[in-house]
Amino acid sequence: MKISRRQFYIAGFLFLLVMDTFSQVCFKIAATHAEPFVASTEWLLRVVMDPWVYGSIVGYIGAFLIWMTMLREIPVGPAFAASHLEVIGVMIISVPLFGEHLNLLQYFGAALIVVGVGCLAYSEPKETDGSKHA
Repeated sequence: MKISRRQFYIAGFLFLLVMDTFSQVCFKIAATHAEPFVASTEWLLRVVMDPWVYGSIVGYIGAFLIWMTMLREIPVGPAFAASHLEVIGVMIISVPLFGEHLNLLQYFGAALIVVGVGCLAYSEPKETDGSKHA
């Protein structure tokens, strides 16, 4: 089954968003488990043994692989901007998961990120060569 360039972009960015958000959330949970910081061997062992640290590493590796795959096909400008959508993903997940509260400035910032990504994506030349991705 062949997919269009647009479908490739959307699927790639969704996978990147999921992996980036997953890695950031894992990192945040690992950091919470690492508290309080004490410069000791016990603290370091506690951090190294925390499975969330490894979830974060897996997420970063997955995001890196997706990012490198996408950069072969997607212009750098919109790709770089869209890669920052994970900020919004983490913000949304942090409300139910960590009990965080969002303020008007955070909503406004998220909206600006989405608008910026949309503007960059819209400004890119449209697919004209009819090429498809497998």
